Amino acid sequence: MIKSMTGFASLTHEDEGATIGVTIRAVNHRFLDLQLRIPQPLGDIESRVRALLQKRLARGRIELAISLQARAVSAPSVELNEEFANALSAAVDRARERGIVTGALTPGDLLRLPQAITVRERTADIDPAVEARIEASVRSAVEQALADLDAMRVREGDHLRADLHARTQFVADLVERLAGAAEEGRGHVEARLAERVREISASLPVDQVMIAQEIVRAAGRSDITEEVTRFRAHIAHWQALSDSPEPCGRKLDFLLQEMNREVNTIGSKADGLRVSELVINAKAELEKMREQVQNVE
Repeated sequence: MIKSMTGFASLTHEDEGATIGVTIRAVNHRFLDLQLRIPQPLGDIESRVRALLQKRLARGRIELAISLQARAVSAPSVELNEEFANALSAAVDRARERGIVTGALTPGDLLRLPQAITVRERTADIDPAVEARIEASVRSAVEQALADLDAMRVREGDHLRADLHARTQFVADLVERLAGAAEEGRGHVEARLAERVREISASLPVDQVMIAQEIVRAAGRSDITEEVTRFRAHIAHWQALSDSPEPCGRKLDFLLQEMNREVNTIGSKADGLRVSELVINAKAELEKMREQVQNVE
């Protein structure tokens, strides 16, 4: 199946336990490269999320980010740096003895010094049942985001399929025209060789049987029947891969290499006035197809 490797999906899921956000971006990559950003409270489900992505995706660089805002009451945590406070108190006492300052060290003095007191937001412990429901909601949100991503990649894949189908038909037609031009060129080669033999035999004795065999062998070296037959098989294989439900990007890329090899061989073997132009056009079209296939999963 021809499916694009690029896509984007984003959604927000809310329930009684939390607000969950999931964003997935997919771009081209030779292999499957997963980049996950999961909040620390959900660290236990990372392996399951990774397995889910590996099951649903075959190729591409996938960036998945999950955000979580739990509906738990937060309680502040206040920490006193006792070592700093003791050192500060001792310094104030020495300053007071020398008459530099007066009065005692107050709580307000400590609050103005960030080194003395640290205030942190601390999330209250979540009930295990609520935590289990949140994890289930996260998995459900990831699955929905993956479904949205897949739908987008399928839509783009339909456009790729239409473009590649038109190009395969065009390059197949070029190869058929190459086969006709090569056959015509081979006939001209045989005619030229036969004419040359007649010119030589007019003044020198020659073995007509041996000359005929050499003409056949010389013309046979320009025969591209095998290459054209293999190219037709590649076109049929291409169609089968495109119709298959399995990801086919790598296989199509390999198939294009084989097609290009056949066209190169045809160009080196075939004779004829139109052969060079047709070979150049076929190779240019195959290169355009190769660029497009880099986008196929």
